[in-house]
Amino acid sequence: MVAVIPTRAASPDFEPPVMAAGKPTLAGLTRARLADALSAAGVPAKQLRMRETQLWKWIYISGVTSFDAMTDVSKDLRSRLAELYTLDRPEIVAEQVSIDGTRKWLLRLPKRGHEVKAPEIECVYIPEEDRGTLCISSQVGCTLTCTFCHTGTQKLVRNLEVEEIVGQILLAKDRIGDWPGAAAPNDGGLLPTGERKITNIVLMGMGEPLYNFDNVRDAMDVASDGEGLSMSKRRITLSTSGVVPEIGRWGEEAGTMLAISLHAVRDELRDTLVPLNRKYPIAELLEACRNYPGVSNPRRITFEYVMLKGVNDSLADARELVRLLAGIPAKINLIPFNPWPGTQYECSEWAQIEKFAEVVNKAGYASPVRTPRGRDILAACGQLKSESQRQRASERPGPVADTGGA
Repeated sequence: MVAVIPTRAASPDFEPPVMAAGKPTLAGLTRARLADALSAAGVPAKQLRMRETQLWKWIYISGVTSFDAMTDVSKDLRSRLAELYTLDRPEIVAEQVSIDGTRKWLLRLPKRGHEVKAPEIECVYIPEEDRGTLCISSQVGCTLTCTFCHTGTQKLVRNLEVEEIVGQILLAKDRIGDWPGAAAPNDGGLLPTGERKITNIVLMGMGEPLYNFDNVRDAMDVASDGEGLSMSKRRITLSTSGVVPEIGRWGEEAGTMLAISLHAVRDELRDTLVPLNRKYPIAELLEACRNYPGVSNPRRITFEYVMLKGVNDSLADARELVRLLAGIPAKINLIPFNPWPGTQYECSEWAQIEKFAEVVNKAGYASPVRTPRGRDILAACGQLKSESQRQRASERPGPVADTGGA
């Protein structure tokens, strides 16, 4: 049974923050942009560092959603901040809780530029007994059109801003009670037993994160800041379909763990499954992985391989996968295909997946078969999609032309 919880009819102790028209949020900003906002609110230059530190801790350690809760900030400054800004997160349109405890949120973002309709994204939380993984989005829609991925059927609408990326983390922490002293939700969902409910972040939601490089990097800087959310970079994983020129740069500037959506061992097949391969073929992609800064046995690259019946799941494919990855410190995640409406693919038979995994394991690679989570609410890998659509220039008000940018 799937629990579908509308925004206002969720558990009685939950009231989502309402997006305030015309007021930007401070929740999710980098330190530099937070200081800029304080300066614009009239904070003297000599007080900026102190005030920025105060707000940073309230936002990212305490998780407050009201300026009134900032008890060590003067009432006058709190009043000025409330006039100019909010602490809003993305708006929850709906929440679904799977029978396995996986949660999926459909989130509405503020309209920007010439957007007539507020865009929407999806974000997923996957609890286990000893950990909790948050899968966040980096774009509204996607530009890559991978044929096995539901998100790929939704055209790119736009990139997410830093605060919209970080806002997904804050929103998830609100909903599962992951702030100090916060109560867990009373809707019966499963949660880890440890003190932290979100232990891992994966950039595996909607979009190709390396096509929104600067905003994703800055958002992960906020997430990993030791005086705030304090997520270890060893517990943050960026998944890319293979934007080769940005892979090394990501390692140098962000330094998180890396996952590669590989899914095929021959260019002619990967050209179909992951069309980006036509621009950056397998050999170039794997060379970038060999040169990824900091790659080592303790910091292995994860290669994701979706198991498609009769397409890429032969034992010859398994042997070629082992050959291709020789010399790269790697882990191979075998992902049973998660079906979605209208797909042309089927999941490989379980016996075939086990035979494939055996070949990979015998070659010395860890190759866990990822247990599908949240399939009943279309929250599993490759199933995320919102209804947001990119607007045609002819549909926009005024004489502004479509530049074709994200």
